[in-house]
Amino acid sequence: MKFSVRRKPFDLLDLTPLIDVVFLLLIFFMVSTTFIHEPGGIKVDLPHSDTQEFIRESGEVVVEITENGGLFVDDVPVDEAALRAALRRTMRADPESVVIIKADRGVEHGRVVQVMDWSKRAGLYRLAVATEGSRLQRPLRDAGGSQ
Repeated sequence: MKFSVRRKPFDLLDLTPLIDVVFLLLIFFMVSTTFIHEPGGIKVDLPHSDTQEFIRESGEVVVEITENGGLFVDDVPVDEAALRAALRRTMRADPESVVIIKADRGVEHGRVVQVMDWSKRAGLYRLAVATEGSRLQRPLRDAGGSQ
């Protein structure tokens, strides 16, 4: 017995699932790019450094010092007394916490040292100073000193 297979004159590949997937990917990328933003709402022009270490730890407190001397702890504006209290609270919560100081390049050196001193008085001895990577890449020299 012979079966005959009837074919449509224009048998085409069904593109509906492919279009659905492409549309979902488009929506995903459009939505996910709206979440990319600069971390922190405080404008601090960090000094530049050629060498950088990225420190990411669970027990860290970020102290930001703006150009006009304003103090922020984890993006919350504070005065000097509140900063010292926050450092003491951090010490009680986790004595191994890291204090990351993000000071604007226009801030006086003494202000940064003052914040470092408050951290040490609170019992937090692990300090880090945040910098940005250098905008100019210097060529590396070999051991012979030639470039």
